[in-house]
Amino acid sequence: MSKVALVTGASSGIGEETARMLQEAGFATYAVARRVDRMAALAEKGVTTFAMDVTDDASMVAGVDRVIAEQGRIDVLVNNAGYGSYGAVEDVPIDEARRQFEVNVFGLARLVQLVVPHMREQKSGRIINISSIGGKFYEPLGAWYHATKFAVEGLSDSLRLELAPFGIDVVIVEPGPIITEWNTIARDGLLEQSKGGAYEERSVRVHATMERGDTGWAGTTPDVVAKKIVKAATTRRPATRYPVGKGAGSLVLARRLLPDRAFDVLINTQYR
Repeated sequence: MSKVALVTGASSGIGEETARMLQEAGFATYAVARRVDRMAALAEKGVTTFAMDVTDDASMVAGVDRVIAEQGRIDVLVNNAGYGSYGAVEDVPIDEARRQFEVNVFGLARLVQLVVPHMREQKSGRIINISSIGGKFYEPLGAWYHATKFAVEGLSDSLRLELAPFGIDVVIVEPGPIITEWNTIARDGLLEQSKGGAYEERSVRVHATMERGDTGWAGTTPDVVAKKIVKAATTRRPATRYPVGKGAGSLVLARRLLPDRAFDVLINTQYR
């Protein structure tokens, strides 16, 4: 019997590549996103696709119920759905900040709540939460996004201890800059949010730095991250977290070793 995987945010980028590779690795793979039409290529490869909105509880309940009805189990949950909302804390409306948490944190947590009872019953399972190196460091004008990823890190670490007695592994994947539409949407949204305000000039500099993440010099293609996720899904004893992408491990190490003020200087040099 094939193991069963559920991948969120699978309409593009990391999620799309992960669903494809899990299917190729022999998983019965379910790929979900808000827009089914954008997952047509996955469906052609045998991946089961359907709509799910991680801000809509009924959508998540129905989706998990469907997988269980059709397969009787879920072995791997890849919580990949998420986006980056950039802008100064002063500028970003609180409703948008809440939406950032709804998608990046509460949607992830709700799917965990829905999937864990089935994993606990089968005495096995693996939850792979896609965080970011942004859950370990910080940027100017990125506070709300980084806050969600710091939350994912803390939630995942506690969850790992809670679920270990039931044979369920919790793994964190921490990508660095990835060449996907995520970057474009985040940096363009930053310019729009900052237009005409006190942070407009700095937003242009931050935008330029983020733009470098879409180059082969600084950024990594989504398939590199997907390979790491498949490794985390298939290895007998996964690591607790996997930094992945150019410079990811070095940046995480620098954050661990440098005092805050020294790290502030390091970050500021990137956004002059």
